[in-house]
Amino acid sequence: QVQLVESGGGSVQAGGSLRLTCAVSGYTTRSLCMGWFRQAPGKEREGVAHVDREGTTRYADSVTGRFTISKDTAKNTLYLQMNSLKPEDTGMYTCAARIIGSCSWGYDHWGQGTQVTVSS
Repeated sequence: QVQLVESGGGSVQAGGSLRLTCAVSGYTTRSLCMGWFRQAPGKEREGVAHVDREGTTRYADSVTGRFTISKDTAKNTLYLQMNSLKPEDTGMYTCAARIIGSCSWGYDHWGQGTQVTVSS
């Protein structure tokens, strides 16, 4: 089993930056498909950024050029660097992982989430 614990959320003004951290235990990040999701009140959860086992990344159009997902295999941690934040980036951000199988199959391990609030 994989345990995922997020941190780094908070309140920030529009234009600011935050870095989210997902601490991983039970498995090495090198072997995981991983991603960040967010959910705003009253909206469905959406995928924000993903990184596969080879390090290939992909992003939602709404965050491309502003957010960067990365793995630190030495610290067994996943990051989401968020710059130029907008009020519409507000939401609960959750880390996700898949151990076995294709990354295209989605995720089967989830963290509890960390809240991000961006004020205008």
